[in-house]
Amino acid sequence: MATHRTKMLIIGSGPAGYSAAIYGARAMMEPIVVQGLQPGGQLTITTDVENYPGFEDVIQGPWLMEQMQKQAEHVGTRMMWDTIVDVDIAGGSPFTATGDSGDQYVADVLVIATGAQAKWLGVPGEQELGGKGVSACATCDGFFYRGKKVVVIGGGNTAVEEALYLTNHSDDVTLIHRRDELRAERILQERLLNHPKISVIWNKAVESFEAGENGALHHLNMRDTVTGEDSQLEVDGAFVAIGHAPATELFKGKLPMDDGGYLLTEAGSPKTEVPGVFAAGDVTDHVYRQAVTAAGMGCMAALDAERFLANIEIDADGHVHEAEAAE
Repeated sequence: MATHRTKMLIIGSGPAGYSAAIYGARAMMEPIVVQGLQPGGQLTITTDVENYPGFEDVIQGPWLMEQMQKQAEHVGTRMMWDTIVDVDIAGGSPFTATGDSGDQYVADVLVIATGAQAKWLGVPGEQELGGKGVSACATCDGFFYRGKKVVVIGGGNTAVEEALYLTNHSDDVTLIHRRDELRAERILQERLLNHPKISVIWNKAVESFEAGENGALHHLNMRDTVTGEDSQLEVDGAFVAIGHAPATELFKGKLPMDDGGYLLTEAGSPKTEVPGVFAAGDVTDHVYRQAVTAAGMGCMAALDAERFLANIEIDADGHVHEAEAAE
């Protein structure tokens, strides 16, 4: 059991965490990144990435995250293969986090970049065909289905927005919903139901995703939620859009969250209500959810953390005080 002391502790290792680490290290904050259960975040399960700036050709998500990690390490970040199981932020800075290993991490500033995970249906073929026709992000992957038949599964705002977005790429978009009415906002429903490229299949639950001879998605097996009748639908791409779950369990009762569990920050800022604690990336963003926006928020968190440290003094006992203004 060891205690690791640092100016900046970053929990999470997606684009937000790594970007915060790069900026933090260059500001001589000697950051520690605790990588968690999925080092690299959601991009490690994303194959083709075509919308991250700076690359002429399609790149692979795992490769991009590997490069970000190497860059962060190159400028002085320490990577820890651990998972944080408890945090103490109640007393203000310095903050203490405890890892599954038993190690403790003590830091003057804390950046939360734990991300969010797409909610999945949990049916056969869903995970096996990930990247081969099944996705949870139309903005990320819709481009690969130009001119093809696609479906969106869900009935809330996320599903309707994904379906509307996909009409930029496909003339044949179908929304599949297990009920006979949508839960989305009324204005979104009207746009969807009046869109010439979108059709809706009501009262159908997807039971499985099935591959064709080429190993990619070929069709869905569905069950009617009213009659119990089984049916099939041939598709090229399927987008599961039943929401996202932010990884904020650690901070329940410790930091304010919205109804969806996303951490609340000051408008246009990564600052939480606890001075010295910052949130960046999908853990606080339920609107954009892109690698490039997460990276930008990680940068913002590091810059704000640097300003926070510049305005505090740490006494011999390790307690933080506001720096006194110069006479």
